[in-house]
Amino acid sequence: MAGIFQKAKDFLTYQEPKNEEHGFELSDGENEGQMNPSDSGAPGGKNNSAQQDNKNKQRSGGRDARQKKSRFSRQEKDDSTDEGSNEQCRPPKDPEFISDKLCDNIETIRQKFHMPRNQDIFITEFKIGWKLPACICYIEGMVDRNTINLSLYPPLMSREILNEIGRRCPIDVLIDSVLTIHKVRKSRQFTDLVLQMLSGASLLFIDGCSECAVIDTVGYKTRNIEQPVTEKVVKGSQEGFTENYRTNITMLRRIIKNENFIVETMTVGKADNNTIAITYHDEIADPRIVQEVKKRINRINADFVPGVGILEQYIEDNSFMLFPQTIATERPDRAASFIMEGQVVIFGEGTPFGLSVPVTFFRLLHSSEDTNARWIFGTFLRLVRIFGLFCATFLPGLYTAIVMFHPEVIPTELLISITQAKEPVPFPAIVEVLILEGSFELIREGGIRVPTAIGQTLGIVGAIILGQAAVTAGLVSPVVVIIVSITALGSFTIPNYELGLAIRIERFLFIAVGAILGIYGVSLLIFVLAILACSMKSFGVPFFSPVAPKTAASADIIVRKPIWAQKKRPDAAQSTNRQRQGDNVKNWSQE
Repeated sequence: MAGIFQKAKDFLTYQEPKNEEHGFELSDGENEGQMNPSDSGAPGGKNNSAQQDNKNKQRSGGRDARQKKSRFSRQEKDDSTDEGSNEQCRPPKDPEFISDKLCDNIETIRQKFHMPRNQDIFITEFKIGWKLPACICYIEGMVDRNTINLSLYPPLMSREILNEIGRRCPIDVLIDSVLTIHKVRKSRQFTDLVLQMLSGASLLFIDGCSECAVIDTVGYKTRNIEQPVTEKVVKGSQEGFTENYRTNITMLRRIIKNENFIVETMTVGKADNNTIAITYHDEIADPRIVQEVKKRINRINADFVPGVGILEQYIEDNSFMLFPQTIATERPDRAASFIMEGQVVIFGEGTPFGLSVPVTFFRLLHSSEDTNARWIFGTFLRLVRIFGLFCATFLPGLYTAIVMFHPEVIPTELLISITQAKEPVPFPAIVEVLILEGSFELIREGGIRVPTAIGQTLGIVGAIILGQAAVTAGLVSPVVVIIVSITALGSFTIPNYELGLAIRIERFLFIAVGAILGIYGVSLLIFVLAILACSMKSFGVPFFSPVAPKTAASADIIVRKPIWAQKKRPDAAQSTNRQRQGDNVKNWSQE
């Protein structure tokens, strides 16, 4: 009996595997808090140090083999010279600055990029003018091979180049008179060189020079300019941003042809070194806002910041507020309008969106369609969106509160109709609403994740079939189906995606307080949300500006005036130049 209990205990108790050949298993916290035995004087430190030395020797041998394979055939003929130089190669004494010895710089590049394990790093050694040793370092896939083969090697291999060098530094001669590539500069710091190489540049090292030529040979594949996906319009530009921030800035410069349009770049993320571009108009944007944006980005202490979606979460004022504090746009025309109104637009490598700051609540309800259409139509569209916003936020909660606590406010005939429709349903109103709202959220999220063709079918057919089946089964009443459908249509009218997500969460909050406290709970929640929203700021700008607090009047808040009457820029962005146009815009009408 004891043996049976012991076997059962062994079966139910975790035990570390005794035979490592059966598979790999990583113990929890295996390396946590451990110190180097050689440094701490622990037993076995010498053995571990010897093992590490053997590993280093093996890696060094691999690097030497890799180095021999990467050379031209004409250079491999001089075996004795190459072998002697390889034995003398070592990293420079100061790892931050390059050495005047070519082999030392090559060894440093190999160590920084973990060669030969990293197999997409290419180091090509050759001789300038068939006499001066040099090498070109680049990352395969990040550069344009045609640029290297056609614009670098032919002029560098010419024998006449040695006559031009003379006693001058070869790097200076190459930059001034030989290389025809549009962007070439010098650098001495390995930190800068590694970052440039990771960005698609090629590095040219020359024996005897303590400087390196950084050559712009970026040539990685990017997505073509296509229509915007999240901000489609009927009347307006059909171009959208791409994942290449340089292309995005070029699209902006095509629209804003002004010398005061400023583009500042910086890196963020200690591990990925993602390039961030800050764009603004120097004579319109408030310098305090620009400085605040740069300060927040510079103070991000994180390893990985892949795009503006992650960047937004690091620089926003209050991370616990539902309402968005930035505007993400993928339309160049809209980003250009933000810049010309005094806002700052941030771009990141790998994200087809521009992040505009600061932001106000009314700006979240605007769309490019409003500007491209006449003022009457633009105002009508905004009023429709505001009505849809109220329906998407309050309608399910008000229905739940009225049916459960205040049926006397409903007309008698309508109340009788609602009561007859609810008679076969065994659940209270809140359960009906939650069933349909939850089902609709599942359909919406599922329609996004599945392929496009299937997603459209899932959204239409799923909603119709599910609603009809729920009514037939007696789970919900037809009135609730109508309420949820109007709510869904209202949520689709919200032009900003993040604002739509905030409204979806607030809708469930209103349903909950409406079922608990009735209309009093709905009113209380509106009061609390209004207080929180009025206390919000986006880069120092009040969220409900210019309404709360009341500031200078604007002609483009809800009711949009004619374009010739919008003489002032919005006051929310604190623009240094609020004058948008002159007093007599339509001079032709004065004739």
